[in-house]
Amino acid sequence: MAHSQNSMEFPVNINTTQITTAYGHRALPKLKEELQSEDLQTRQKALMALCDLMHDPECIYKAMSIGCMENLKVLLKDSNSMVRIKTTEVLYITASHSVGRYAFLEHDIVLALSFLLNDLSPVCRGNLYKAYMQLVQVPRGAQEIISKGLISPLVWKLQVEREEEFQELILDTLVLCLREDATEALGSNVVLVLKQKLLSVNENIRSKAAHALLNVSISREGKKQVCKFDVIPILVHLLKDPVEHVKSNAAGALMFATVITEGKYAALEAQAISPLLELLHSPMTVARLNATKALTMLAEAPEGRKVLQVHVPTFRAMEVESHEKPQVAEALQRAARIAVSVIEFKP
Repeated sequence: MAHSQNSMEFPVNINTTQITTAYGHRALPKLKEELQSEDLQTRQKALMALCDLMHDPECIYKAMSIGCMENLKVLLKDSNSMVRIKTTEVLYITASHSVGRYAFLEHDIVLALSFLLNDLSPVCRGNLYKAYMQLVQVPRGAQEIISKGLISPLVWKLQVEREEEFQELILDTLVLCLREDATEALGSNVVLVLKQKLLSVNENIRSKAAHALLNVSISREGKKQVCKFDVIPILVHLLKDPVEHVKSNAAGALMFATVITEGKYAALEAQAISPLLELLHSPMTVARLNATKALTMLAEAPEGRKVLQVHVPTFRAMEVESHEKPQVAEALQRAARIAVSVIEFKP
């Protein structure tokens, strides 16, 4: 007896670039109709065509105006995994444009996508992570993810996803969300999870984890957790990392964590001053700035001030240092002046 079965393969012999030629100004309305078709191959063909069209912001605007986004939300629940994969691909392409990010917010796509966080298809999850990463490039996108309660699930996925590419995408998303508000993350063991990622053999994961900790440490509770969970010695160790951007982000995290007394003494005990001084000569301006500010925090402790007094000439030289970008020179000079004033402070 013959059995009907949906194919897991995409239809063959489809030239998606000819969709507008075939239908002209009716292309998107026609695709909208096909997205609602009961025929699997018709839905797949429409999604493949949309993947091509959604690279054009004007097409995204037109698709949004005729209701295609609502059709895509429905297809995220499709029983066929290939349809879900292609739908998430359309959405992450859409989210790469400003008008597409607006469409995400307008049609509540963020929450609809979240139901695929545990999808069995890694390709589907990867597309989801790419979409979220694109969305948070604007503050409203990050705020949307926070408001939907998705920080805790993303922190959990950061722990369980084995693909390093996925971990990087999640970290990219968390970095910008944590800049907006770290409250939910701090209640979800984010500091412990990021501490583990600081030890990754992947330099991008180490760097992004340190950057996330930098944003976590902006709040007082974040600073306290970084101290409580003994993250500071690892950050000090990363100041000697062979990769410049890892060192820079580690210094940035220390810059905030050492604002509180507990953080100052944890960094001093971990011998942070020497590698931070070396970082003052980094080819990365942001690394030098982070290191200068972190050293200024350590100079607020009498023990740190005493050690740094012999290094005042280094900061004096930075005070008059020039740079091809005037704003960069001003930032470095100002940070150096503050460092000298703190180091030379007489109680």
